[in-house]
Amino acid sequence: MSAIKIRNYRWIVVALVFIATTINYLDRQIIGLLKPILELEFNWTETDYARIVMAFTAAYALGLILSGWVIDRVGTKAGYTITIVFWSVAGMLHAVARSATGFSLARLGLGLGEAGNFPAAVKTVAEWFPKKERGLATGIFNSGTSVGVVVALMIVPWILRNYGWQEVFWITGGFGFVWLIFWLIFYDVPSKQKRLTAEEFELITSGQEKTENEADSSVSINWFKLLALPQTWAFISGKAFIDPIFWFFLFWLPSYFSSTYHLDLKKMSPELLIIYTATTLGSIGGGYLSSFLIKSGWPTLKARKTVLFAFAIVEVSIILVQFASNVWMVVALMSLAVAVHQAWATNVFTIASDLFPKQAVSSVVGIGGMAGAVGGIFFPMLVGYLLDTYKAAGNLAGGYNLLFTICGFTYLFVWTLIHLLTRKSKLVDLNQLT
Repeated sequence: MSAIKIRNYRWIVVALVFIATTINYLDRQIIGLLKPILELEFNWTETDYARIVMAFTAAYALGLILSGWVIDRVGTKAGYTITIVFWSVAGMLHAVARSATGFSLARLGLGLGEAGNFPAAVKTVAEWFPKKERGLATGIFNSGTSVGVVVALMIVPWILRNYGWQEVFWITGGFGFVWLIFWLIFYDVPSKQKRLTAEEFELITSGQEKTENEADSSVSINWFKLLALPQTWAFISGKAFIDPIFWFFLFWLPSYFSSTYHLDLKKMSPELLIIYTATTLGSIGGGYLSSFLIKSGWPTLKARKTVLFAFAIVEVSIILVQFASNVWMVVALMSLAVAVHQAWATNVFTIASDLFPKQAVSSVVGIGGMAGAVGGIFFPMLVGYLLDTYKAAGNLAGGYNLLFTICGFTYLFVWTLIHLLTRKSKLVDLNQLT
């Protein structure tokens, strides 16, 4: 019996990737929400917590290199299956940790597993969407990074009130296994997906780059050749300096509001809900804006870089947080900052699928993501040092204000690097990489 044909099946696919990304960020955000509770129970310093964050980012860096290579070899269906099982088990193991070292080990496992999400997600979009729709599709799945945090803000306080912090990890860790059932049932590459209509298959394939080895999804990519290209370094730059900023927003904002504005994180926080909801709007809006410009006739790369420049200018506004006179002014500025970050991140991810053949996309995203994670190893060291130093001087807010200023100007610096590295860029031919 033949499968029922479904119109616009590609949007079902991107919905699955969105949900996986939501679970990914739900699992990684929990440690930030539980920080005020766990640091009291286990007597952590800010530096102890920074080391726990660094354990995650170090493993994430290694995992991105490994997962990018593996997913390009085994494909998205098997690759996503492996990665979500790995990170879900590691998430559950946080419940048995009883020291900073124990949490660091659990975070190592979580980082290794979660690293596979973005290489698999970007490759999925490259396989399932024509170029003119990739910005929006990427924005949709990337908004899961925001929705995951919002979901965490909603369910973690409830679990804490009714059970305990250990149950937070047990329950949320199980979500990945539920998702896996739907992934195995509903996902396959377009050429093998029997639910796909002929008209949609034609739309997808006619709007994608054609290469000599189009049919070979397991082609071996030469990473030495990949790293010799300026296009690769443009993507690396876009990740290495900017990813650590968003992780700072994820892992330290709950503590910032708890210490500065005395929020009770055992209750749902409307302030944090507003901020992280804004990231969803930024992710989808940023993807839509560049896709709109492309559909209006703009060259693909020019559209991406134009919106990146606009977002970099707006992001400078985060330095105004230090002058805010009440919590809601801070919420407004933070909401704008994280929304713009997600709009930026969406377009940087899309640049990878614009400039490289889909057989190499996971490798490129893995390399760039590793660079972002390496930055994420060093930035928490700076964060922990500054906050402990300012806290000892009785001015913890001053440490946060300095960090916000650093974050605000980084985007313009990175945009300049991307622009210089892609001035003469065009689609990389697959034969250049094999």
